[in-house]
Amino acid sequence: MPEMPETLREVMNLQRGNKRARPEGPFESPDLPRSGGVSAEEFTLFLDFIDALGTEAEQVLSLKRGYDETRLITTLLRNHLKGKLTTTSFLANASGLGYGTAIRAIASIEQRGLLIRRPRTKTGKSFSLHPSDKLIAEWQEYARRVRGAIGSTLGIGAAGKRGFSDYFFGASYSESDTIPPPTPLVSKLNLQNELRVLVHADPTFMAMNVLKRQFEGLFGVGINSRALSIDRLRQEILSNAEQKSSRYDIVACDLPWFGELAEKGVLLPIDDLIAQSGAELSDFHQVALASARYRGIQYGLPVQTTPELLCVRRDLCAAEGVGVPFTVADTLEAARRMHNRSLGRSGIAWNAGRGTPLGHTFMFVMGAMGQPFLNLAHDGHDYDAEWPEGENMRPMLQSEEAYSTAEYLRELLDFSPLSILSMSWYERARAYADGEVAMAYCATLLAPLFELNKESPAYGVTDFLPHPFGPGGKPIAPVGGYALAIPANTAPDRVSAAWAALQSFTSPETIKLYIENGSLVTPRFSVSMDPEVRRISPVISIVDGMARSGILQYWPRPPVPEITDLINIIGTEIHDMLQGTISVDRALSNAQNQADALMRARGHYS
Repeated sequence: MPEMPETLREVMNLQRGNKRARPEGPFESPDLPRSGGVSAEEFTLFLDFIDALGTEAEQVLSLKRGYDETRLITTLLRNHLKGKLTTTSFLANASGLGYGTAIRAIASIEQRGLLIRRPRTKTGKSFSLHPSDKLIAEWQEYARRVRGAIGSTLGIGAAGKRGFSDYFFGASYSESDTIPPPTPLVSKLNLQNELRVLVHADPTFMAMNVLKRQFEGLFGVGINSRALSIDRLRQEILSNAEQKSSRYDIVACDLPWFGELAEKGVLLPIDDLIAQSGAELSDFHQVALASARYRGIQYGLPVQTTPELLCVRRDLCAAEGVGVPFTVADTLEAARRMHNRSLGRSGIAWNAGRGTPLGHTFMFVMGAMGQPFLNLAHDGHDYDAEWPEGENMRPMLQSEEAYSTAEYLRELLDFSPLSILSMSWYERARAYADGEVAMAYCATLLAPLFELNKESPAYGVTDFLPHPFGPGGKPIAPVGGYALAIPANTAPDRVSAAWAALQSFTSPETIKLYIENGSLVTPRFSVSMDPEVRRISPVISIVDGMARSGILQYWPRPPVPEITDLINIIGTEIHDMLQGTISVDRALSNAQNQADALMRARGHYS
């Protein structure tokens, strides 16, 4: 067996050191990273604790009663965290104070810069109330200090021992800070009607839908969100571009589409908006950021980074005495050893459905064999997928690596489910989650099927590995995911509001909210380092480690304008080969001829 590459060794060390102790209850997680800050969940519990403490004190202690703003503030903060509308009358009635006193207290809180009052209607006669950044920061710090004081004065919470402070606030503390909840805009979005959003139907955007009320509170306007399957989403984006004025303010774009959409003038360049707003981009995974850029121009901001990895059941590997499959030869051997139809278990699942699913598999595996699908220029370390032109656009389907890829996929058939030739993204992840296969190539976007499902046989026993590589290749994790963009035909008077919303949707605070509501992907380093995020699933830290070590790459599926057609061409021809109707030679020759004809017709080379 060849020596494990150093980059892969680093990822495996991270993985072995990141096995979580699954909490038995909502507050029992003694082996998990702890935070010096306060998460949204902790913050809500703290507010409940403060209110309960005040109630008990009023009922039991003989204290002189007086003016107290506490319940006003805890109610305001709790409603913000839950996305509930807060009005002046609601807050006054919930305060426990006389109505007149409560109104004066609310005015005082506002004068001290702790409260934001936003118009709800065009007349400006109706308002909603929101906590300011200052108020949220003060109470986050108060929660942190109270938690520490309880631990120190009662002598509990030390040395990782679970105690009173853990019970109330979910964690003890360390040097790391958590990302706080998002704060509302000082002024509501300047839109005459709803914010209109077009997204993909996946866990991240489903989490966005669950949080709709909270976003409406943050933005001060309603949100009209439409979710479509991947193929319908692309067609709707292209169809919308033909309209005089866009039907959407923000659209979610699959990363490989940016070349096509940019070249067709579908998307608004955002470099000027970035410069004017001072948006900081260094926190994004640079590979994901580059995927939403075309020929030096930024067209979108990433909202999710979801590489395709090899998911491996380490419990089954241990039972069969199988080592880490980090090469294609290892993977074939592991699949063979763990394949057992009498037990209802196949060795491996992968995208083998005709056309687009199999086309992705071929491109990714070919990249791991050591050759990009296109003849991309090599800079000595990686490949240039942003500026290909001329001969760099030529498909490489007559290369040795293309033949090795086809042969590898044909060999995998023997250890795959009987339905493999109709499997795509969801089916392969579902088969792995249900225990029907021992390994699966899987996008991390679908990891919640087994990482957040205690009933799954794969729950808590999955190793996440880069793509197995061939003799001339190296470990890679082909990046996928979505970035949010603004259509080029968006009405000029809506662009500013669309950009403000887009920044909020892709902020660290909001990305963390998606994860807390069922997503397991993030395009931001800061979110990956958040202790509350890290304890949800090891896959988040593992992808972060891959991004830092250079394993995460986007060149295996370069975002050239013709990428959708190229994927379909190779996915159709290789499917015929896997069915046994044509040979490997014929499949690759047919695909090369069709791809060449396409690229020549576009004028890339003669």
